[in-house]
Amino acid sequence: MSIKFDTRYPAIEDLRSKAKQRIPKFAFEYLDGGCNEDVNLHKNTAEIRDVELVPSYLSKHKQSDMSTELFGHTYDAPFGIAPIGLQGLMWPNAPIILAKAAHKHNIPFVLSTVTTSSIEQVSEVTEGKAWFQLYHPAENSLRDKIIKRAEAAACPVLVLLCDVPTFGYRPRDIRNGLALPPRMTLKNILQIMGRPEWALRTLINGQPNFETLKPYMPKNLDLAQLGQFMDQTFSGRLNEEKIAPIRDLWKGKIVLKGVASEADAEKAVKLGLDGMILSNHGGRQLDAGQSTIATLPDIAAKYRDQIKVMMDSGIRTGPDIARTLATGAEFTFLGRSFMYGVAALGDRGGDHTICILKTQLQQVMEQVCCQSVNSLTNHLVSK
Repeated sequence: MSIKFDTRYPAIEDLRSKAKQRIPKFAFEYLDGGCNEDVNLHKNTAEIRDVELVPSYLSKHKQSDMSTELFGHTYDAPFGIAPIGLQGLMWPNAPIILAKAAHKHNIPFVLSTVTTSSIEQVSEVTEGKAWFQLYHPAENSLRDKIIKRAEAAACPVLVLLCDVPTFGYRPRDIRNGLALPPRMTLKNILQIMGRPEWALRTLINGQPNFETLKPYMPKNLDLAQLGQFMDQTFSGRLNEEKIAPIRDLWKGKIVLKGVASEADAEKAVKLGLDGMILSNHGGRQLDAGQSTIATLPDIAAKYRDQIKVMMDSGIRTGPDIARTLATGAEFTFLGRSFMYGVAALGDRGGDHTICILKTQLQQVMEQVCCQSVNSLTNHLVSK
């Protein structure tokens, strides 16, 4: 097996450890933490890793093919980069670094409404291949303006976020006074001084901003005003009445992200959406909810023939991707793993993380004698 990444950091956990050393504590805790007591954060990954696959060593096997067709495009691997807010706070220019890596490796990159590069900037570096995730605005006029920008940027897929009817209760972020820009308490200033490379690169790249939202924001907002602007601008709770006009307006593919129940999955199908991402926002919204893998088997069995069923939340490694696909997902997305990579290795982090995941997934497929990712379901240990 050809190793094409930095062998000093062969595991995602290595990248996490390195990232923790390189970025301020308030930024790392925003990236790494969940909500409340982190119960669902840990349960997500733990329950994925309860899934077991059957090895096959004496069967004839030529090679394993990771390529995956999704919405008319054949990607080189069955995983993409999930949308993440405030990426530039965790590492300067992170959305562009990851978007370039995704384009190079022919996997999807999903841009969040509330990250730190604009639709237009990411579209340019991906040649119009990036997906766009929409936080639903309270005003239809703003919704339409943002959607038209995504259309003009040639985004092939619009992702509607449905699992943020309220912002998650995250004690670390409250203690850290986290906003954009972060509150400059003495504690935060000392954390920044202890991370000189992060501070220098932030100085060079400029203070991170919500670049997609910048045209609609009043200038020079203080922290209280910024919070008020976000609360007034976005209406996180989606329903069928809000989704239907978007289906009429958007001519490309539409994916609903944040599905966590059969009832919502059925509504996505009835609305004529093209795909759904089973997700609990990486354990950052509802600590009392189920893990994503717990809801996957029943939803995939019932709806996979009617809509593309994908999953994120809790997936960290190549074996995790294999387990998730074997359980019934047709595609997967990872967030934290990629941000660990960029925070650890800067401009090299996106390439490095993708190479780790591809290498790990290929090795699992070879072990279980699986020729294509869509046949991983045949290798699941029956419980």
